[in-house]
Amino acid sequence: MRRSPLQAHQSFVTKIVILTFLVGLPSIALYGQESPSMSSKADFLHAMDELSNWGRWGDDDELGAANLITAEKRQAAAALVQEGITVSLAHDVIQVEAIDASSILERVAYGITPERGFDRLAYTGSYHGTIHSHLDSLACHIMWQGKSYNGFKMEDIEAAGACPQGSINALKDGIVTRGVLFDATLLPDKTTAEGWLEPGTPIRRSDLERLEEIQGVRVSEGDVILLYTGRWKRRSTVGPWRGADEGVAGYHADVAYFLKDRGVSFIGHDMSNDVEPHEFSDEVRLPLHYLALVSMGVGIFDNLDFERAAAVARRLGRYEFLFTAAPLRIEGGMGSPLNPIATF
Repeated sequence: MRRSPLQAHQSFVTKIVILTFLVGLPSIALYGQESPSMSSKADFLHAMDELSNWGRWGDDDELGAANLITAEKRQAAAALVQEGITVSLAHDVIQVEAIDASSILERVAYGITPERGFDRLAYTGSYHGTIHSHLDSLACHIMWQGKSYNGFKMEDIEAAGACPQGSINALKDGIVTRGVLFDATLLPDKTTAEGWLEPGTPIRRSDLERLEEIQGVRVSEGDVILLYTGRWKRRSTVGPWRGADEGVAGYHADVAYFLKDRGVSFIGHDMSNDVEPHEFSDEVRLPLHYLALVSMGVGIFDNLDFERAAAVARRLGRYEFLFTAAPLRIEGGMGSPLNPIATF
């Protein structure tokens, strides 16, 4: 079994797992309702080791927590479809430069004749970042101390000139599971009168548990959880995001314990997922990216757009749905732009 990120030098790791079975609940709680502290770099380093899934599904595993999405899980997710309403969870691809969009899609029409037309598509930079809807590959894109999920090494990526293991192509058959939308604007102490969270607002594990109560839903193994903060509504009203100094409303790093306890397979957000700033921003930026991708193998969707999905969920009074997503088949790719769909 592959060793954890912070103990790879040891011959073995002894782990004590306390299993508390909750009668009538669909998951097993490993840590109880109170998460350990996540307010310092030391807490983060402890969690990187404690929550590790390295070797859990084999030394050569490329799927991580997506292994928890079973055939039975997909069938149960499909059964959630009642109204047959489909809603895109992506934002329109940005084609105009802005403060928060230094990389854009360059679309050029050419060869126009009375019978046909063509267009050429190319990003001027990377689709990674804080503006384009995309899915990160499990390995290679985010690394901690030169290693990505399951111990894949930076040197191997450099030698291959690509992502040799854990690339986005590992998900070429698509992601089909239950999606749960967490509408953080339902938290009265977090939201503004305009209907969004101000940059820098943290959503902690306890907030997700509060939202479960408010929304009448409980996260279970193999789910995709999606956090709505009103990012795009705010952007259309007050203008583009001005950069890291402005902050980001998003998941606090202690959400990592929620992900492990519930067996979450993927997380998503309407921006870059991690709250900024947090208690140890100067030492570790984007700690949940490291904890989710590198340690636990939980995939990350960035910059999705939940405005329409949130409106449908509120109208129906239902925040769970069939979630489907299909990344492009890019061998060695470190991620993919995509258009996930929620079907209610």
